[in-house]
Amino acid sequence: MATCVQLLYFDGCPSWQLARQRVLAAIDALGMQIPVEYVEVTTMEEAARWGFRGSPTLLVDGEDPWSGGGEPVALACRVYTTPTGMQGSPSLADITAALG
Repeated sequence: MATCVQLLYFDGCPSWQLARQRVLAAIDALGMQIPVEYVEVTTMEEAARWGFRGSPTLLVDGEDPWSGGGEPVALACRVYTTPTGMQGSPSLADITAALG
């Protein structure tokens, strides 16, 4: 079970709000009390330090469950493969699985 979540984003990307909603819904569905830290990434230096693969990036206990490790860091919007196609956030089911 996850102990913390960090939602990394940059202000120009609207998808982080969808990720926020899904993270909170997943935590609620699991009946967990997990702190969520919101981290605004504003520079490439911060992006490199966080392993920021684009906005939003979700870190579960410090790890990015959706990264294969080869993606470049970027101040850009990120897309995720979901059961219903490409979206700006992992699906609720995928987030729930990553937290559980």
